[in-house]
Formats: sequence, C-alpha cells, structure tokens
Amino acid sequence: MKRITIKTPGKLMVAGEFAVLEKDYPLLVMAVDRYVYATIEDSSVYSFTSENFNLHHLTWHFDGKRVIFDDYSPRLKFVTSALATVLTYLREKKVETTPFSLTVRSELDDEKTGAKYGLGSSAAVVTSVITAVLEKFLPSRPSRYLIFKLAAIAHVRTQGSGSGADIAASTFGGLIYYKSFQANWLKEQLNQSRRLIPVLQKKWRYLHIKPVKFPSDTTVCIGWTGKPASTKSLVGEISKLKQTNLPAYELFLQESKEAVQRLLESIEADDRENFFEGIQQNRKALRALGEAANVPIETEKLKQLSDAAERFNGAGKLSGAGGGDCGLAFLQSEDDRPKLYDIWQEHDITPLALSLDTKGTVVFYSE
Repeated sequence: MKRITIKTPGKLMVAGEFAVLEKDYPLLVMAVDRYVYATIEDSSVYSFTSENFNLHHLTWHFDGKRVIFDDYSPRLKFVTSALATVLTYLREKKVETTPFSLTVRSELDDEKTGAKYGLGSSAAVVTSVITAVLEKFLPSRPSRYLIFKLAAIAHVRTQGSGSGADIAASTFGGLIYYKSFQANWLKEQLNQSRRLIPVLQKKWRYLHIKPVKFPSDTTVCIGWTGKPASTKSLVGEISKLKQTNLPAYELFLQESKEAVQRLLESIEADDRENFFEGIQQNRKALRALGEAANVPIETEKLKQLSDAAERFNGAGKLSGAGGGDCGLAFLQSEDDRPKLYDIWQEHDITPLALSLDTKGTVVFYSE
C-alpha cells in the first residue's frame, strides 16, 4: 500500500500588492521554504486529520457534488472545497476513487504560539490536498497548470475573491512574475458551465505566470513584525478608496505597474541596483495608497524594517497587504545580514530563517 506525501511551500508577495487584483496589473511573488504536508493513503473510510487544528480521523463522504463531514468545523472550509473540486474533476474524467485517509500538517505559522506569519497557509493547504488526490488516482502525473487551476477554483469558491498569486507560488515555486485570472471572471465561467472540464480547458484570458530569478548576488531577508494582518479587511478599505477617490486609486495602479515593470526589466538585465530602486518605488506607491485610504498599510514596524535595509544601500518594503505580518529587505552583501538583524531586533522585529523555495509542490512515495 503506497503512501503519498505532498510537500507544498508557502509564499511571500514581493511587489505589486493590491494592484494585482485588477486586470493586467503585475505582481512578483516568491515561494518560501516553509511547507504544508499532505499525506494520502488507502483506508476503509474517507477520513481527514489536521494535526494543527487537532482534528483527528474526521469521516466524510462525497455525494457527487459536495463533500459532507459527519462532524463539520468551519476550519475545514478550504479542505472541504478542495476535496469537492478535485473529486468532481475526477468524476467528470470517469476516474474511479476509493476510500482514503488524508492528513495535513502545516509549518507555515509560528510553531510555539501558532501566530500567523502571512505565508499563505490556506492556498498551500488547498494546493496540497488537490495534488495528493490527483497523484493517487490519475494514471499519470498531473500538470502544474491543472493543479493551479483546480486549486484556484476551490479557493475562489470558498473565499469569493483573491488573485491566486499565493497558489501560483505554492504550485510552481521560485520567483514568479504574475498577473491574475480575475476572480470575478472565474466565477462567471463556473456559473455558465455545469462542468469543470470546459472551464479548465479554456484559456484563462488574464492569467500570466512567468518564472524569473532575483538579480545575481541579491541577499533576501525576511522579518516578522509580530502582528498578524487582516488581508480581507485591508483589501476592503482599499476597495472603498476606489469608490470615493478614483483618481488616487488610479494613480496608485499606474505607479505600481511602473514599479513592477521596472523590477522585471532589472531581473531580465540582471541589474541589482535598478531592482532595489523598483522595490523603493513600489514601497512609495503602497505608502501613498495607505495615506489616501487612511489605513496603516505601512505600519511603524514595517517602516523601521524597510528603513533599516536602506541604511545598507539596499531596499525594503512590506509583503502582502501590509498592516502587519512580514516585510522584505534586499541587500547588496550577505555580510550585512547580521547587522540588519541587530537593528530589526532593537525594534522588536523578528528575523525569520526563510529563503526561496525553487521546486514548488513536490511528491514523495513511500511504502
């Protein structure tokens, strides 16, 4: 009896936050070497275990459309959607499934306190679950694009929104230049089609996934502010700005696009100095957005984190929606890392031992 384990990385946004939710606005996202693990094996019943949520051997069944847990918890919403989506796909493909146990374990959050770093745990869990079920039952290895699209469908069905950049990082790994498929477009396609396969086969017109690399000799440092951020709340506040001050919002979009395009050009030219300037340009745009919307996107700690990087002729900025979570610093020399960390710790910013994951979702087989 083969046991299959899926190892899926978390993510950090590098540049282009908020703007990526609009059509054709780019973002850089990186996969990081903290992981979600999903293990699937044969069983007499369908069961699910989440070690982090202390949920053990929960039984469930699939009625052809929905996954129904005998003892449901709201914490299962992403897993429920992932299972329903992948089992619906296999049913449409006329692939027979048999009962299995699925165990998920995440190391994306703080091990001692459980505090969230903002590494995209729900996206990594959904990606892991879908990959595990596909690997077990498909006759050949699923493509990364199939995994990505199924995970995006499951995530959007659960959350109703989102760019999908976190799923791209978890699936493909590395550093990615990304444009979103647009959640509203995907929901329209799902509403118009009674089946998943036509939606999966269709060209996702706005989606763009391009693997890229940081400029040579760029040192990447990641710091945690100690305060979890509410992405949903911050995105909601920025949406209000779009209604109340459209010129300010459109100015931000233009500045964000210019910054990310500059970053892409610097990556393609292997120009580290221009890359740092692009990071600073995006930081400035995000800070102005926060001021226009009257929300603390760049908090005092995120400001201190970023300013410290500039003291070493580098660049820094928030990662994600801001308001807390993590920030990124880019330095010219690895020798400056300990000095940067000393400054961060003076401001109660915790350096995280994270680096770029280059492999994305990985599959392991064992007996």
